[in-house]
Amino acid sequence: MSKRDDARIARLAKKNAEKVVPPKRDRSAQFDSTLRQRADEEEPETKRLFKEMKRREF
Repeated sequence: MSKRDDARIARLAKKNAEKVVPPKRDRSAQFDSTLRQRADEEEPETKRLFKEMKRREF
C-alpha cells in the first residue's frame, strides 16, 4: 500500500471515529406501557438469585 492509501484509510478511520451513534431507546415502552422495566432496574436480591442459578447445572 502506498502512503496515499494509508493516509486515505487514516482519514476514513478518523471520520468514522468522530461519528457518535445515539443509543437505541427501548421501543417496547412506546407500544405497551404495562411491560416491566428493563433488567437494569432489578433488585440486588433478584440479580444474586439469577447469577446463582446460571452457575448450577440441571
